[in-house]
Amino acid sequence: MMNRKQQPHITDPIHLPLQLPAAETFTLSNGVQVYSVKAGAQEVVQLELVFDAGNWYEQKNIVAASTNFLLKNGTRHKTAFQLNEQVEMYGAYLNRACYFERASVSLHSLSKFLPQLLPLVAEVLSESVFPEEEIQIYRQNMQQRLAVNLKKPDFVANRLIDAYVFGEQHPYGKYSHLSDYDTLTRNEMLQFFQQYYQHGHCTVFIAGNLPNDMEALLNNTIGQLPLNGTALLKPEYSIQPAAQKKYFVLNDDNGVQAAIRLALPFPERHHPDFLKAQLLNMVLGGYFGSRLMSNIREDKGYTYGIHSYIQAFQQLSLWMVSTEAGRQVSEAAIEETYKEMLKLQQQPIPEAELSLVKNFLIGTLLGDIDGPFHIIERWKNYVLNNMPMNYFDITVENIKNTTAEELQQLAKKYLNPENFYELQVV
Repeated sequence: MMNRKQQPHITDPIHLPLQLPAAETFTLSNGVQVYSVKAGAQEVVQLELVFDAGNWYEQKNIVAASTNFLLKNGTRHKTAFQLNEQVEMYGAYLNRACYFERASVSLHSLSKFLPQLLPLVAEVLSESVFPEEEIQIYRQNMQQRLAVNLKKPDFVANRLIDAYVFGEQHPYGKYSHLSDYDTLTRNEMLQFFQQYYQHGHCTVFIAGNLPNDMEALLNNTIGQLPLNGTALLKPEYSIQPAAQKKYFVLNDDNGVQAAIRLALPFPERHHPDFLKAQLLNMVLGGYFGSRLMSNIREDKGYTYGIHSYIQAFQQLSLWMVSTEAGRQVSEAAIEETYKEMLKLQQQPIPEAELSLVKNFLIGTLLGDIDGPFHIIERWKNYVLNNMPMNYFDITVENIKNTTAEELQQLAKKYLNPENFYELQVV
């Protein structure tokens, strides 16, 4: 019987053994690589097909995102209503998403309905027709949404800061205009669809309580499509950052709140400083107990929340600080942010604080390997970014073994206020 008078032993997450369960791999008849994780007690499955079809590959703005959005809005044999009705009949969810380098089509379903739904996914990827009436509805909805969002300072700030750092002609820096939707044509989307989806480079990730004949099911549907198992030649773009570092944009004369973005160009994932910088960032502003939150929210009361994060792209990353503060205190909030950066340069992080942050990060990793969907997401991240297969172990070792002195040197190297792009939008 448990002794209620004796406190149970507590083990800090940093001392727990962590191991990322392996993903199995196989190749379909058409050369498409599949990564799978069979796990979980619930009879559910997640399928994601990732294409080299992000805005990096478009020759005209918004074509990639528009093509991706309208994939499930009609095929040769089904209308948008019929497609959605069939998906909902099985209690499934068919989604799509478009990013900078890649775009995806994903399916969440009960495992037993995979044989009925895979042919539908294959139909969407091979026979989408982009009806004019659907394009018109999409155009109208997106223009209305954009017009509303352009009145929000945080939305404007997110657009502009990327353009300042990368240049508006770079895929990481460009953004949509209302006029882009007026000039969007069906032929442009059909051509992009044919090149980057029908005959595009695809990688498949599937996880959950998978049926025993899962490989055959995929081969008989996705494996019969004329997809490309070889990566496409990636266009090259040069980064053209703005010469000016500080910006103030008045978006609303009557605005009472300023959206603040501080951004530092930072190396991509393969750089030896990247993992240690994640730990330093956590101390600065990566969780609720961070220094920025303690100072600028809890002590000064300038904002409801302030966060820092490393936005990892393939070509280059951004070390970003993001917050919204009252118009009258926005300059003070920026000044306090820079003070916290300088403190990290001047003094090593105390052992108790560093231990807390390390345990927090290890706890986050524990959550990331809880269940098949989280596990396959980890593998997807590693595979698509060409990371070594032991990158999870490398991450854990970096968290456990990085010292306060190393983080202080890293702060001196990167957290210099004069190197940050600074933007306020009111």
